[in-house]
Amino acid sequence: MYKVHCLNNISPVGLALLDDEFELTGTIDDADAILVRSANMHEMELPDTLKCVARAGAGVNNIPLEALAERGIPVFNTPGANANAVKELVLAAMLLASRDIVGGVAWCRSNADDENIGKAAEKAKKQFAGGEIMGKTLGVIGLGAIGRLVVQAAEALGMDVVGYDPGLDAASAKSISSTLQVAGDLAALYAASDFITIHVPALPSTIGMIDAAALASMKDGVVFLNFSRDTLVDDAAMAKALADGKVACYVTDFANPAVMAMGNALVIPHLGASTAEAEDNCAKMAVEEVMDYLKTGTKTHCVNM
Repeated sequence: MYKVHCLNNISPVGLALLDDEFELTGTIDDADAILVRSANMHEMELPDTLKCVARAGAGVNNIPLEALAERGIPVFNTPGANANAVKELVLAAMLLASRDIVGGVAWCRSNADDENIGKAAEKAKKQFAGGEIMGKTLGVIGLGAIGRLVVQAAEALGMDVVGYDPGLDAASAKSISSTLQVAGDLAALYAASDFITIHVPALPSTIGMIDAAALASMKDGVVFLNFSRDTLVDDAAMAKALADGKVACYVTDFANPAVMAMGNALVIPHLGASTAEAEDNCAKMAVEEVMDYLKTGTKTHCVNM
């Protein structure tokens, strides 16, 4: 009987897939497998019985990949399982940045006691007017599971889309959409885009890639969206770009003191994959990966070996 320990709440839809060769255990001490979402495992003492770890999500920054690899313990993730949830929030973010919906809602709430709020709103609404996204150009950095869905959804809403991904050749990138414009480099994407969304992992080569030079290469009044990793953006450079008006709005899914101090930043509390459907999908994939490995030795979406 294999024992599975959950470091975070894992969707019961996924846990229900565990067959009679597996049982959940409330302690990590004798676990054969660990299911994890956001818990930080770097300082944990992991048992000698541990045979694999599955992350119910894509990012694995919270898991000691190299240390586990040295022990021969594979780590699995669930790429694409939450892609639709993130895509939908990216679309919502573009609309929030284009129309001052947040400001308008706040105005209504602050004037809730005004008996003539309807008439007052007609006068006040001009300050919340915005633009439309149809006909605008969206730049998508990273054309993986999330990026390709964003491309297709944005085009369906009438946007022109420019994509860049050094891991794909032009033909492969073009297969995502016949009308996708494939940029040869980031400079070309920056120059063409009214909106830019980034969907790449946090690696030594990508951390801080949205720096002062990158921002200076973008269109004046660009909207930048970050639903990937907070470390991809240089906060000091972004704060200056916002203050100077180079960037009209920065929408980020990652709250920290620096972004909370920025003007014209819409900060969301890491809701990208926080839907019931995404949590179910991630849990199901993670459980299937664990069962396949412990029963047959099959490594699916292994990120460290």
